Amino acid sequence: MTDGYMTMVQHYREALPPNNYPICVTCGTQYGEPRADCPVCLDERQYVPLSGQAWTSLSRLRSGARRASVHPQGPGVLGIGSEPKFAIGQRALLVKATDGNVLWDCVPYLDEELIDLVNAEGGLTAIAISHPHYYATMVDWAREFGVPVYLHSADREWVGRSDPALRFWDGDRLELAEGLVLYRPGIHFPGGTVMHWEDDPDGLGALFSGDIIQVIPDFSHVAFMYSYPNLIPERPDVVEAAAELLAPLSYERLYGAWWDYILPRGADRIVQDSARRYLKFTRG
Repeated sequence: MTDGYMTMVQHYREALPPNNYPICVTCGTQYGEPRADCPVCLDERQYVPLSGQAWTSLSRLRSGARRASVHPQGPGVLGIGSEPKFAIGQRALLVKATDGNVLWDCVPYLDEELIDLVNAEGGLTAIAISHPHYYATMVDWAREFGVPVYLHSADREWVGRSDPALRFWDGDRLELAEGLVLYRPGIHFPGGTVMHWEDDPDGLGALFSGDIIQVIPDFSHVAFMYSYPNLIPERPDVVEAAAELLAPLSYERLYGAWWDYILPRGADRIVQDSARRYLKFTRG
């Protein structure tokens, strides 16, 4: 991390009240200034509830009964969230890679307990996020641990709070570290991203997909959706291209967006089988 970046972070910390940036109660997106609406929720992939737009802040979330929730999710993978759940309810994953810990996806909640726990695990070297619904309080996480956040440039318009820590990448592939690579299937959002961990502890490979590729309740297939809450299926051409992009990868496990929504074996085959089934039903 450069001295220039630290100088800019210090400027922001002095210029703005800490932990008081507005956070949308429905989707958990944090914005850099007060506003009347949440663009993420106005988009057809999300929704504004009938009760209307509501806001909170990190300081408010910390002042209530909510607290950190941390549980193992697989070999070398630690799940991070909060109880009770907030907004969409996803959990982030601390991936203990050879070259340093990476936080996959992000959650709005961050308190001293979580900070101490992550530091006890060795801190972070980077944050990578699958899509805008999980941008959450990514800037707070980046500043706290002094690391960059990798986002696909196709989704730049959805960033609610700018910061020098945000690193936008282009194309379909970005190597974070040896054996740890981001891919852009482009499902759900144009920049929809997954992360492949080639040298996981079992040596069998793992794919971290958020809900770009969503594990479904029977754990025998996965789903591909443009909008989950509004039940809009993804376009067949997008799913076909995503399956082709991921076909060369080998991975036994797939980690979805929710607690314990994990395919423990045969995940690479399941993704390809699910894509073929999806295309059969959507194309006839």
